[in-house]
Amino acid sequence: MSLVLHAPIHEEILRARGITDRLFTQVLPEALYDRPIPDRHRLIFYLGHLEAFDWNLVGKGHLGQHAVSTELDHLFAFGIDPPEGKLPSERASEWPNPFVVRRYIADVRTRMDRYAREAPEALLRMALEHRLMHAETLTYLIHNLPYSRRLTRMRAARSETSSPTEQYHRVHQGMATLGMSRGTEFGWDNEFDLQTQHVPEFAMSKYKVTNAQYLAFVSEGGPVPHYWIERNGRWNYRGYDGEVSLPADFPVYVSYNNAAEYARWARKSLPTEAQFHRAAFGTPEGVERQFSWGNSFPAAEHGNFDFRHFDLLPVTSSPSGDSAFGISQLIGNGWEWTSSAFAPFSGFVPDPAYPGYSANFFDHEHHVAKGASCATDHGLLRRSFRNWFRDHYCYAYTTFRLVEN
Repeated sequence: MSLVLHAPIHEEILRARGITDRLFTQVLPEALYDRPIPDRHRLIFYLGHLEAFDWNLVGKGHLGQHAVSTELDHLFAFGIDPPEGKLPSERASEWPNPFVVRRYIADVRTRMDRYAREAPEALLRMALEHRLMHAETLTYLIHNLPYSRRLTRMRAARSETSSPTEQYHRVHQGMATLGMSRGTEFGWDNEFDLQTQHVPEFAMSKYKVTNAQYLAFVSEGGPVPHYWIERNGRWNYRGYDGEVSLPADFPVYVSYNNAAEYARWARKSLPTEAQFHRAAFGTPEGVERQFSWGNSFPAAEHGNFDFRHFDLLPVTSSPSGDSAFGISQLIGNGWEWTSSAFAPFSGFVPDPAYPGYSANFFDHEHHVAKGASCATDHGLLRRSFRNWFRDHYCYAYTTFRLVEN
């Protein structure tokens, strides 16, 4: 049973539109043609993509309506996830004028609002969650723009406290439930079918790996995280709203490859997807929770998610969100890398409405990330939800912690 989404789907869609609209207001008009991340489209693509996806999925795909614009319906249809070294190279001039794109957006929304009540709720929820996921992508795309190319709040995140002492908590052996049963609620195709796994006892770090801990690794030759920059022999953090001295007690944003290399250096391991589930949702008594803190609706005291902050918080900042095993921030303040390659569960069937959503990425080049970041909407906090990124991808809000088996 879902404990997260309560509002009618049409109200949820309007709320999600508001989130993405507000994000675009942070981008200066001339920056819409910037490509802040080499692996991604220019920002102008994302301006049109959200509506194109909605219309191609619901209006044309299910209801059989005519194209809003044959050219734009196609141009904005699909994002990209290129292998390393195969980056897009088209010129900014090849993209349409923003006034044309905004007129297209208005036309799509008018038609969607007119016809959406004829569509199945599952399709509308797919459109909703697609937009919410892209709200997070858009957040870290904007984060990677130069500050001069966007509006900032001039309140850069900072912390003056030290990194907490490294602690490991025992997680008793027991069952972990992954995925969900069909017919219970909306889920993406990679969330099915329900899986149960016995997880032997292990120990997990109470906190995510911090900047201070990772700095020791860098000092011994480890790779420098993408969001760090050196100034006069000292490391700074390029936060969402400004650059600050490296906050010792913030979790470190890293790629999977960086996290795996650190784990080897520390002579420990990244958790498997099943270990993450056991630590986050399991209990010593064997009962599983909907969220790490229990079954209550996600609230501010439980963690850093839902766009309340546009940056990281200290790893000690949300003890109310601790799991039953005393482990902190398993939901919020950064997605967490697992050692599990992104792969189908037993019984996987591609969703005919979006057959390439997951299947295109079962390629041993992506790993599962669990939890949530500061820019993850509460609607995506269900325990079956799975995120994934390429192993070298360093721009997403991905953190990690370690286990001892």
